Amino acid sequence: MQYYPSWLRRSLTPDGTAREVRALVGELGLATVCESALCPNLRECYGQRQLTFMILGDRCTRSCRFCAVAHGRPQPVAADEPQRVARAVQRLGLRHVVITSVARDDLQDEGARHFVEVIRAVRGENPEVTVEALVPDFHGRRELLSCLLGKGRPEVFAHNVETVERLSPLLRPQADYRRSLGVLAFAASCGAGSLMKSSLMVGLGETVEELRQTFRELRDVGVSHLTIGQYLRPDPDHLPVMEYISPARFARYAQLAYDTGFAWVTAGPFVRSSYHASEALGWLGPLRGGGGV
Repeated sequence: MQYYPSWLRRSLTPDGTAREVRALVGELGLATVCESALCPNLRECYGQRQLTFMILGDRCTRSCRFCAVAHGRPQPVAADEPQRVARAVQRLGLRHVVITSVARDDLQDEGARHFVEVIRAVRGENPEVTVEALVPDFHGRRELLSCLLGKGRPEVFAHNVETVERLSPLLRPQADYRRSLGVLAFAASCGAGSLMKSSLMVGLGETVEELRQTFRELRDVGVSHLTIGQYLRPDPDHLPVMEYISPARFARYAQLAYDTGFAWVTAGPFVRSSYHASEALGWLGPLRGGGGV
């Protein structure tokens, strides 16, 4: 039986709104990273009509050793997916929407143009909505990043480094820590006006000094908003947890990040990259809908 410290135990009371959101996602044939990645916040966030849409299918062409999303041969891109996401945003009454995707290394443009089509469809049906694009690295291809930023113009551009540089090859064998920094640096330099965001997991054996270095490097490339959360092992085929980080230590990590110069940091055992995402946009605040798990 898996042991979890007291701060990682949650009650699972039934929630009618969460069931309604799950039913809507199923009705429209959509995928969410909340369900595919086994997010521990799913019931809470669905209960608040918050979710993160996962486009381009629910199978990833990469096999990161921390991630529960299925990998393998991906499905064909669904041409009507932009309209279905836009319909879900409208029916849920979201003010801020988070859109992410599996990696699609099989596609010539790695899915960048589909991201743009989804963003445009969402805005077409929901003119007041703000959009957070949480993207894969697109192999650092600047023409794809330029396409997404120039044509999609998301209010938030997010790309996760996930961990410190030393551990990155272990967690993300088909990605690269320096390439991810390059993606963030290029996005920040494009002048598209997007808020820049990234995310880290802890509990994988990283040191405090490695975290400090990662914070400095993220700030150096223009990232202003950061989330820090506990790694939880999805199943025995994934990397083991090396340490469960206490809420008090998470508070210290958040202070270290603020001391490095971040404008907004959220850190805690259940924090994920788009958890309560609308709070990162100060003009929205936490109570005006939207967000992510």
